[in-house]
Amino acid sequence: MVGLEHYLTVAACLFVIGIFGLFLNRKNIIILLMSIELILLSVNINFVAFSAFLNDLVGQVFTLFVLTVAAAEAAIGLAILVCFFRNRGTIDVEDVNMMKG
Repeated sequence: MVGLEHYLTVAACLFVIGIFGLFLNRKNIIILLMSIELILLSVNINFVAFSAFLNDLVGQVFTLFVLTVAAAEAAIGLAILVCFFRNRGTIDVEDVNMMKG
């Protein structure tokens, strides 16, 4: 039987992979966005696991809100990425500071 510990272990592994993706790769903006999505997914797994464990639907409802915000964040991030690529011709994170002003 799959217990609460298994879900928490999977969520912890996804969270660590997301953190490693943020810290080890600071050049590619697409990998940074995917790492943030992995972190949000691990938090959602925790919400759903504890919600099922405590027989309460609040965690699952909150997960729907987090998924909605994550989808909006991904859409806005990709739109900014496309505009940045059209203007600069590259998607290097180091060139983002030139967008000031």
